[in-house]
Amino acid sequence: MAAEGGGKETNEIKTQFTTREGVYKLLTHSEYSRPNRVPFNSQGSNPVKVSFVNVNDQSGNGDRICFNVGRELYFYIYKGVRKAADLSKPIDKRIYKGTQPTCHDFNPLTATAESVSLLVGFSAGQVQLIDPIKKETSKLFNEERLIDKSRVTCVRWVPGSESLFLVAHSSGSMYLYNVENTCGTTAPHYQLLKQGDNYAVHTCKSKSARNPLLRWTVGEGALNEFAFSPDGKFLACASQDGFLRVFGFDAAELHGTMKSYFGGLLCVCWSPDGRYIVAGGEDDLVTVWSFLDCRVIARGHGHKSWVSVVAFDHCTTSVEDGEQPAEFSGSDEDFHEQIHFEAGRERANSSHSRLSKRNSTESRPVSVTYRFGSVGQDTQLCLWDLTEDILFPHLPLSRTRTHTNVMSATSPTAGGQTVTTVSITAAANPAGPNGKDNVSNSSAGGNPANSLPDALPRSNSLPQAANPAAGGSTPNSHTGSSCSSSSSSKGNSIIDSAFMATKFATLSLHDSRKERHEKDHKRNHSMGHISSKSSDKLNQLSSSRTAKGEAAKTLGTTLCPRMEEVPLLEPLVCKKIAHERLTVLIFLEDCLVTACQEGFICTWARPGKVGLLSQNNPANSPSGTVV
Repeated sequence: MAAEGGGKETNEIKTQFTTREGVYKLLTHSEYSRPNRVPFNSQGSNPVKVSFVNVNDQSGNGDRICFNVGRELYFYIYKGVRKAADLSKPIDKRIYKGTQPTCHDFNPLTATAESVSLLVGFSAGQVQLIDPIKKETSKLFNEERLIDKSRVTCVRWVPGSESLFLVAHSSGSMYLYNVENTCGTTAPHYQLLKQGDNYAVHTCKSKSARNPLLRWTVGEGALNEFAFSPDGKFLACASQDGFLRVFGFDAAELHGTMKSYFGGLLCVCWSPDGRYIVAGGEDDLVTVWSFLDCRVIARGHGHKSWVSVVAFDHCTTSVEDGEQPAEFSGSDEDFHEQIHFEAGRERANSSHSRLSKRNSTESRPVSVTYRFGSVGQDTQLCLWDLTEDILFPHLPLSRTRTHTNVMSATSPTAGGQTVTTVSITAAANPAGPNGKDNVSNSSAGGNPANSLPDALPRSNSLPQAANPAAGGSTPNSHTGSSCSSSSSSKGNSIIDSAFMATKFATLSLHDSRKERHEKDHKRNHSMGHISSKSSDKLNQLSSSRTAKGEAAKTLGTTLCPRMEEVPLLEPLVCKKIAHERLTVLIFLEDCLVTACQEGFICTWARPGKVGLLSQNNPANSPSGTVV
């Protein structure tokens, strides 16, 4: 591996990296791209996206990959860590004129070796249903752009359905389609079905069945990405207005919300057990949000520009037998050093790929670690561990603090102290800090049940004084106003309602709260070919002023805690792995897959899996096995 730090090494592209489970290695022979392998001139084009599906054929080589590069769409057999990629034989290749593919999704329920259903969204607003194996184009939705003229930002099959799919647009609207229905020859007419806090759901008024079945209007500005929960019952939406909104999908009930620290949210994902949501965006942070408590429980800072993709690693998320919390009799510095060492060296060494079933209020029979990753426009890959000292901070710290030591900003040796001075807070909180209030709040310690202890463990927190980790109190952490008490089980299914009568009751949950939508924050960091340095600085100045005014409304609330109020994670791995901004991160059984805007899809073998590439018989190591 190239040496870290200093001179030219800092700009080197890494081809391997090491974590506690071993070494991940880039497989250069397993790189997928356009057949000519020429870097794509990405200026003005839509992000490269990748979709996978397994067709369950008998050869043990059932994985298929689809990716878009510019106006082109490719469909290959994906050989992963087992065999080198053969780019000369795509199963299907399509070149579009006048529009570009922006996103795509396979339906895993209908996939066979003879047929797959692939949805493709386009920059002009259309959605195409194709079968790249049969090389058929079965249907084109929103063909005349009567439903929505804006770019498709995200398309997903509804979990468990062979015919329903959801499409998000940069207009901020989502539409529910049925593949069996037509889109009609006139613009659809809508009737209000349900309205809530800054969102509304309309049904399509029509005598005969037609698309769309429903229209969701969510927030202000573009809806950049949505993700269904693992059980398919909830929908998390990341919007350009900086809000994460989580809905009960069937009943269209708002479950909870979260606000980014700055700028828009660009990506979102669920933990494999559905307990946590991670979002990333224009604040260069990854934010971890508890689905059960409806609150931010941690932020991660490692990227130097916008975060493009976040994803959980279901294979490395682990659980192990826990031990009783140790007794500490030394000073506070010794206490935090012990915690930091244990978390970094000993926590979650288990290789079991199973999740904890316990509630956070029970005892500690097990230790939990969630692994997730992120990639960004800074061309860096970051891997993060979400450990139980962050998830359940009140369990290992049952003792109460009776006093508060206010340390000066020039004393980095007290890295364990979570109390920060005004100068430190200002460095980490450019959007209007209030250091004095935070310091005074941290010394209260009056209600340990409803507030975080003022000395949280810093197992994954940044050691720099300018990036304080957890600390301060989070009032009403379990009863925050950002969480709605309503649940999807209490309401009627809006999907069923869309098929039923034409008269619907208007349900007004709250008065729609209108907030000014900040203009798109366009720093274009690490995108020098788009804007010059001078205009880049002007964009930063103007956007930061807008963001400061907007963030002041929610900063310090349960929607958007201050930086010092929640733990600040540091990445386990933070490596530059591409020349252009990264747009894809997918965790598979034997490897993880990344892609950059130049059109190169890279396969990184998991520890112990790199040797599979040299085996001649691919049937010996099917994709689904874990050694």
